[in-house]
Amino acid sequence: MAEGWARHLGGNRVAAQSAGIQSHGKNPLAIEVMREAGLDISKQESTPLTDEILAVADYVVTVCANADDNCPVLPEGTRKEHWPLPDPAKATGTADEILAVFRASRDDIRQRVEDLINRLDEESRTEKNE
Repeated sequence: MAEGWARHLGGNRVAAQSAGIQSHGKNPLAIEVMREAGLDISKQESTPLTDEILAVADYVVTVCANADDNCPVLPEGTRKEHWPLPDPAKATGTADEILAVFRASRDDIRQRVEDLINRLDEESRTEKNE
């Protein structure tokens, strides 16, 4: 979901790629709730995190404790931010309750991505003015 929001909200200012310590494939509920918000993430793939991906990354965002705890050493100059988000895939309850968890996660992630992009845009403007 974060990659989808980053691509949508960041436009050509952001090159986003999902990668993880472990690849979990596509979650149909994530695809569904993002489609409700007008974004199609069905073609996105989460790939295993590699040295090649890290070599070109300016910014790494981890979204769960496992990823934060097991994030490899980043190349010099690569910044990292951790968002301690609950995994909606672990939600329990009725189908409607689980879908509500995915929607809340979608909305939380959108706000976090929007905030990050705004901060990066502000840093870029500040650097240009210095």
